[in-house]
Amino acid sequence: MFDKFFGKFSRDIGIDLGTSNTLIYVKDKGIVINEPSVVAINARTEQILSVGKEAREMVGKTPAHLIISRPLSHGIIADYEVTEKMLRYFIDRVHEESYTLVPRPRVVIGTPLEITEVERKAIEDATLSAGARAVFLVEAPMAAAIGARMPIQEAVGNFIIDIGGGTTEVATISLGGIVTWKSTRIAGDEMNKNIIQYAREVFNLLIGERYAEKIKIQAGSALPLKESITYPMRGRDLITGLPKEVMVTDAQIREALARSITAIIDSVKATMEMTPPELIADIHERGILLTGGGALLRGIDRVITSATGIPVRMADDPLTCVVRGTGILLDDEALLREVTLPSSREE
Repeated sequence: MFDKFFGKFSRDIGIDLGTSNTLIYVKDKGIVINEPSVVAINARTEQILSVGKEAREMVGKTPAHLIISRPLSHGIIADYEVTEKMLRYFIDRVHEESYTLVPRPRVVIGTPLEITEVERKAIEDATLSAGARAVFLVEAPMAAAIGARMPIQEAVGNFIIDIGGGTTEVATISLGGIVTWKSTRIAGDEMNKNIIQYAREVFNLLIGERYAEKIKIQAGSALPLKESITYPMRGRDLITGLPKEVMVTDAQIREALARSITAIIDSVKATMEMTPPELIADIHERGILLTGGGALLRGIDRVITSATGIPVRMADDPLTCVVRGTGILLDDEALLREVTLPSSREE
């Protein structure tokens, strides 16, 4: 009874707690926060200096007493205390314009498919400690499919590939549940590492992770482009120890990313091999949906189409599908009950 009463006044929120970015959706307002999942901490005082974009600007540029923490790894909590503080910071920001008497929010969070009971409990506990009244966990591919308005409750096969920062998750969804799935830790962050490794091996050049990501965005592709792209690669020469710049082409970056792209395609094929034939027939007719930040890599949709023989379409605004899905669930109590994972507190 009280929950219904509070529900009329509380500002319920949906969260995509990602390895790279945290997005927050507020009921009746839409997406209000889209910030990197990065926290800057003063090691001497253990005080949090900044969160999100401001903290990310400090990566690789800090003195010894400042620690830059990415508290999530592959979609799960790697540092509980920092995650709790980061969530509290974001929840407080959402509520800072409100009156002090506004009740604590209900929170819907997208979680990875490959999550243990302990990891699930850590997310629930951190969110409750950060100020939530109730926590509902939903598998991220399910939330992304809901956000992309796929007919997940119908008796048809829906196939989704969610390429995030820490994980790539591939799932077949039908009748409100995930039928087959595959999760791999090869995603956006691994592609950045591929570029760092390539720079070291080919050019004897040490580059930072942020700069590698910049190169991936500016010159990365999965297929040859109509017009070649050239981009400067800057870092430290490993032989002389001095600053160095080389010009790289999209073909070289494609070579660097090839292993990760192949691994993602292998996950897609493995999921299809496990999927019942009736659902595969639906997927062949309806196609594959691509979501997550990795979907923005040029030509990745066409590479997957070529490998599977099934048309692939990119979701509208693929980066926000999961958080938009959590927002839809806040408004649809029946669907939320259907897709929420069992709470670790009930077990």
